[in-house]
Amino acid sequence: MGRDRESAAAADVDGRGGRTELNRPRYVTLPIILVLALIGYVYYVTVFCVIEDWLGLRTASGLGNAATFTAFAIMCLTTYAIAVLRDAGHVPSSFLPDMEDPQVMVQEIKRKGGDLRYCQKCSHYKPPRAHHCRVCKSCVLRMDHHCVWINNCVGHANYKVFFVFMLYTVIACIHSLALLLGFAYDVHKGQVHSGGSLKTSHIIYGVLLFPLTLAVSILLGWHIYLVAQNKTTIEHYEGVRATWLAKKAGNVYAHPYDLGTYENLVLVLGSNILCWICPTSSHIGSGLHFPSSYHSRLETMPR
Repeated sequence: MGRDRESAAAADVDGRGGRTELNRPRYVTLPIILVLALIGYVYYVTVFCVIEDWLGLRTASGLGNAATFTAFAIMCLTTYAIAVLRDAGHVPSSFLPDMEDPQVMVQEIKRKGGDLRYCQKCSHYKPPRAHHCRVCKSCVLRMDHHCVWINNCVGHANYKVFFVFMLYTVIACIHSLALLLGFAYDVHKGQVHSGGSLKTSHIIYGVLLFPLTLAVSILLGWHIYLVAQNKTTIEHYEGVRATWLAKKAGNVYAHPYDLGTYENLVLVLGSNILCWICPTSSHIGSGLHFPSSYHSRLETMPR
């Protein structure tokens, strides 16, 4: 009976690792236009204003920095496009929780009543870690949050590519900021031999670039913390409340999906460390169930 349910749910997923595609139209929204314009602006100023005025694009150092920054910009654009276009992963319409499957050791229930979580809007049960998005109007597997900057949910199927996008964005911003500060330092010391000098455009760029770098670095740091704990943003705030309630009752709360830092990284980013910075997601599975710390405890118990 339980296996039939699993097979029925599997029939609703595609061949790329268990993701259900939602036929929601993709719109080019104002935030997306702003992100693309910002990427283009940062790239233009960095290469054709900072590098050109400081090192020159005909020198080895100038050409090398321009090529490196171009590679980062291409990865930013590529991963951003994938994050926008890739479906976050939605619950198959035929999904039913399998209470008899010994591999599924975590069944999430409602706070009130203790019933299995059921979405009244989508008219189906919710798998563990899935939540309903009011913007997308559907339940999203392992939902982290809805991001207006990609006009899409960040969930099971596109979380890694969203994470990698932030990583390349931070690297590109730090690279650009380092070039700008190096240029400003050499101008201050009078060591710029190409005749370049700080202009109003450089100062305006610096005023915009510094808070941008700080903001995306904080966001990346937040998601590094979440990945290391194998949590979503929603689960973090749910865990804060659960910890408070457990402490109030004299108990200790432990996040059920925390397998240890390295295992958490592997589960989200893949087993091949070299692919952690690539927008690949063949390792993520169906998103209908996840290994939990209870599995680890059973495996370590003496038989």
